[in-house]
Amino acid sequence: MKNKICFVLCLTLLFPLYLSAQDRMIRGKVIEAETNEPLPGVSILIENSTRGVTTDIDGTFELRASASDNLVFSFLGMESQTLNVGDKTYLEVTMSRQVSDLEEVTVVGFGRQRKESVVASITTVRPSELKIPSSNLTTALSGRVAGMISYQRSGEPGMDNADFFIRGVTTFGYKVDPLILIDNVEVTPTDMARLQVDDIESFSIMKDATATAIYGARGANGVILITTKEGQEGPARVNFRVENAMSAPTKKVELADPITYMKLHNEAVLTRDPLGVLPYSYKKIDNTVIGSGSLMYPTTDWQDLLMKDYTMNQRVNLSVRGGGKVAQYFVSGAFNQDNGILKVDQRNNFNSNVNLKTYSLRGNININLGKTTEMSVRMNGSFDDYIGPRQGGTQVYNDVMMTNPVLFPPYYPAGERYQYVKHIMFGNASGSKMFLNPYANMVSGYREYSRAMMLAQLELRQNLKSITEGLNFRLMMNTTRNSFFDLTRQYNPFYYSYQGLGSKGPNDHIYYLINEDSGTEYLNYSEGGKQVSSVFYMESALDYNRTFQDKHTVSALLVYIMRSQLDGNAGSLQLSLPFRNIGLSGRTTYAYDKRYFLEFNFGLNGSERFHVSQRYGFFPSIGLAWTLSNEAFWEPVKKVVSNFRLRGTYGLVGNDAIGSPADRFFYLSNVVMQEPARAAAFGKDLSYRHNGISITRYPNEDITWETSYKTNLALEVGLFEKTNIQVDLFREYRRNILMNRSNIPTSMGLSAAIAANVGEASSKGVDFSIDHSQAFRNGSWFQSRVNFTYATSKYEVYEEPQYKEPWLYRAGYPIRINRGLIAERLFIDDQDVSNSPKQHFGEVRGGDIKYVDVNKDGQITNLDRVPIGYPTTPEINYGFGFSYGVKDFDLSMFFQGSARSSFWIDPSATAPFVERTRGGFYTQTQLLKSYAEDYWSESNQNIYALWPRLSETIVENNIQTSTWFMRDGTFLRLKQLELGYTLPEKLTNNLKMSNLRFYVNGTNLLLWSKFKLWDVEMAGNGLGYPIQRVYNLGLQLSF
Repeated sequence: MKNKICFVLCLTLLFPLYLSAQDRMIRGKVIEAETNEPLPGVSILIENSTRGVTTDIDGTFELRASASDNLVFSFLGMESQTLNVGDKTYLEVTMSRQVSDLEEVTVVGFGRQRKESVVASITTVRPSELKIPSSNLTTALSGRVAGMISYQRSGEPGMDNADFFIRGVTTFGYKVDPLILIDNVEVTPTDMARLQVDDIESFSIMKDATATAIYGARGANGVILITTKEGQEGPARVNFRVENAMSAPTKKVELADPITYMKLHNEAVLTRDPLGVLPYSYKKIDNTVIGSGSLMYPTTDWQDLLMKDYTMNQRVNLSVRGGGKVAQYFVSGAFNQDNGILKVDQRNNFNSNVNLKTYSLRGNININLGKTTEMSVRMNGSFDDYIGPRQGGTQVYNDVMMTNPVLFPPYYPAGERYQYVKHIMFGNASGSKMFLNPYANMVSGYREYSRAMMLAQLELRQNLKSITEGLNFRLMMNTTRNSFFDLTRQYNPFYYSYQGLGSKGPNDHIYYLINEDSGTEYLNYSEGGKQVSSVFYMESALDYNRTFQDKHTVSALLVYIMRSQLDGNAGSLQLSLPFRNIGLSGRTTYAYDKRYFLEFNFGLNGSERFHVSQRYGFFPSIGLAWTLSNEAFWEPVKKVVSNFRLRGTYGLVGNDAIGSPADRFFYLSNVVMQEPARAAAFGKDLSYRHNGISITRYPNEDITWETSYKTNLALEVGLFEKTNIQVDLFREYRRNILMNRSNIPTSMGLSAAIAANVGEASSKGVDFSIDHSQAFRNGSWFQSRVNFTYATSKYEVYEEPQYKEPWLYRAGYPIRINRGLIAERLFIDDQDVSNSPKQHFGEVRGGDIKYVDVNKDGQITNLDRVPIGYPTTPEINYGFGFSYGVKDFDLSMFFQGSARSSFWIDPSATAPFVERTRGGFYTQTQLLKSYAEDYWSESNQNIYALWPRLSETIVENNIQTSTWFMRDGTFLRLKQLELGYTLPEKLTNNLKMSNLRFYVNGTNLLLWSKFKLWDVEMAGNGLGYPIQRVYNLGLQLSF
């Protein structure tokens, strides 16, 4: 670093600064056009040189220049100007504000509109706000977008996609997530996750019917529309960014120490059966306490053994942008490496830690074929290479939580007696049971997969002004290829149990080889799944945009689309057939004098999933807007309320992604002609059997699209041309939700469920955003943003049996709400159990959970299950933050929050000491430290303890879904903090650079929540791979 600083200083001192004989002193003053006040801090540079000055507090400046020089005036928030010196010795420069937000262009469905004319509810996010130290774009969304509900449940590389929903979950059908389009092409959430933020030109969330109706049957759940950067005319501009990050869990699950584990395990046996056999003798406990021997009395911290405290990740991005009058280009490449926090074992010659390498290449080229014809070619490739544990990083964490810490060590040292053993001597328990060894499970093999996505797109644009002014034609064709394969390499570990010491001394340990016949010393190989798919997409559009008499603006758009997808490894006849959709969409807008706006959209779509009578759906929408601030009567207050606008929209949007992909043709029956389960025997020889026929689906020609009826009312307010407020109230009613009929009597003799469009749901809510941007006279600037989303949804019609108890029905209750028992407290003792309503969930003792008899029938059964808590998907997401810059420094901070959601600690998975079997091995659950510190016992009959009476087996009564283990998912997180420093312009010019910025940032730095066992955003997945806290150092360079 010291050498680099010296290098920069030397370049600065040696850079030739010379003045020609014709140089003279130029003086002047810079003022603001709107106020006529002087502007201090304006940068004035001689074009194509490093010489320059800034204006003082009075807006004045002095600079030596020649007559041929051009002076470039620039200031944040103002339009830059370039003036020739000529024969002038004094310059008075007036600078105007940059184009206002209202004149910005917003990306809409199949086109663009000026922001001031947009009637639909669309939220646009600046790409710079999505730059977080992560190779997964989806993790940057939560709290940053008004109208989006988002959360992240895992931190494992490659498995850390966030779940996101536009205006919440509005259906209980098959597909609930939004349509994602990159450059108008439908992609998967993983494709979006791999998109590089540096490649994004615009990022829009389309929320209401006017925004999404043009997508017809694909837009009911909202649309995410992303466009990538295009080429620009001018010299090549190179951008380079490199980051190195340290990643660590936001919170580790705390486990009880081994001594406590043994003591409470003994107590768990005795408290249920005073005559029970203790699993641990007092001798074993005492010897473990004093550390008599790690082989005979092992204490294994499986978390510490398998997990590192942190890991390092790297990201590199390089892009070049430029071009001439004929062709412009944008080319980029990126490399990301995300490592897991699993430890690397040196005893193997392979690494089973999680390692995900992602590569991406993008090339966008625009070519002017003539004065009225343009062509764009877009190429994109995204590639993943993964190596990790055979069953994934989350499974390693689960293994740790399911393994006894005092049963055996991870492995045994060979010693002199076993000096010729070449394999690892993995530890296990003595006796007839083979237990899971998480260390052996992790290091005995690895899984490798590769994913590739390649896209090629050609677009032609023809200006048809020869026919009429404002008419254009566009044709786009796109093909996408996806491939995936995975394989596993592993050996079967040799497991040993400890038998004691031999006669040759203190290091003569004797082991017993448990699985001599099944263990192997070499890697075996097994192939996993292979997937290959091909997508062809075509889009042709005719659009018209023209203004008459400076007041009447009319536009029209007509789009035809066709999409076909073919899967190579389909697995069945139905899935092997191409998935095809066609559609015709249109939009018409009218604006009068920038005050009154009318917009009509429609989507006419066809899907091969439905019968010919239901194959096409028509989805129209209409929107109105009134900009009051452009009225004459608004002029007296316009300096204060610079924008005031009302919008309203209503329309229908469809969803054809109903049922699973395997249920494609609902109008056809599924008949299995050779069904062994329905075989019949003939004659006296019962071994002679003939397979029968089975019907797995009955045809229904009436099945059709889900239809969403959306209403949106919005208010936009601008204050002082610095603060923008947007509030949207929305309501949606979803009809024709596909579900299985439940009121068909079994006496009809049907062998398969009957599906029909009988479900209905509704949702409503509000989302708003507040943006503030301000530049100060001293050259500093400040920006802030607040986003808030509140979205609720509920079942309206859900066909189900007739219940006596009204709370058993789903209708009227929120979608994704859990149902369970209401826990009152823990039973005080066995007498309390006898005096209470009978609970029909196995044996109940004092200290077990006592439930409320909701229906007052004197017993606790499934009829007492009621809706409890909030939905598992948050109903509230919000975020707020700011950015501040002064001189060459900038600071930004962003907070993310979530509220009105519930989740459950899994009492079955966390029940301590419980022995289970999995994959031929026995497991035994760890003891959470929080349970060890707060549980019911005979000596501490705390009826509100965290954990009920101990047991070494599952107590059915205590693992029922109930309010006892329900937790509030509310939290507030410091999502990101960043500090940056940009080298002064003089230094970067001397180094032949246009910009050089260093920055340090962090993600998931602080968390505030009532829940303390693990990161609350993981909800019920707390025993899995934890969400990561990231500290990152980066450099961004442009030249």
